[in-house]
Amino acid sequence: MMKRDGEQQFLAQYRPEDFRRPSVAVDIVVLTVTANAQLSVLLVRRNEHPFKGVWALPGGFLRVGPSVKDQGEDLDAAAVRELEEETGLSPDVVFLDQLHAFGQAGRDPRMRVVSVAYYALVPPDLLPRVRPGGDASQVRWTSVTAARAGELAFDHQIILTTAVARVAEQLETTAIARSLVGSTFTIPELRAAFESVTGKKLDHGNFRRKFNALVLSGVVERAPGKRATASKPAAVYRFHPRSDA
Repeated sequence: MMKRDGEQQFLAQYRPEDFRRPSVAVDIVVLTVTANAQLSVLLVRRNEHPFKGVWALPGGFLRVGPSVKDQGEDLDAAAVRELEEETGLSPDVVFLDQLHAFGQAGRDPRMRVVSVAYYALVPPDLLPRVRPGGDASQVRWTSVTAARAGELAFDHQIILTTAVARVAEQLETTAIARSLVGSTFTIPELRAAFESVTGKKLDHGNFRRKFNALVLSGVVERAPGKRATASKPAAVYRFHPRSDA
């Protein structure tokens, strides 16, 4: 990096401790659609004050280095670390994206803390591979409906609501949908996943027309075999591996 005239001298004399500054945290909203078609979120019970004993989103402080040359980890690296620690899964198999920065004064009673939140989508097929870190009895999947009705630490209710709204916004225009169903799925299973996110019942005819458009555009394709149902075997589909929709 090219240094401007006098910049080296300025940096040598600069005293970061002369300025008040906030701490930075990274919180992750880990979402999945469970077997009963409920949108669920991964929560951890806090073992320490503040909010001791209260359920919260997984997260922690950004690791900061001891010097100018070693300034610590990047935000995205911190999000990946938290995801791997809390689920045992990596972004190679889980959708992970930055959500929003939450910096309202007073959101943390200890000090001024700005949280950069991320959201992750765990496909149902991968749920058996989830290995929560720490005390497993203090980690649980909770329906988003129940989580919203209960108490969450800090401003995690706001973060959770923001994440669900983001997923709902992007459901029909991005690759998010592929992370809400298994590797193969039926039309009703995909519709149920959409309904779990949006919280709305979808018209079967309208949804089928949208689904057929996905098939015609090559986003979704037929998969081998059929799924046994209460009435008759149903055709199964999968997202095309090269699809960006």
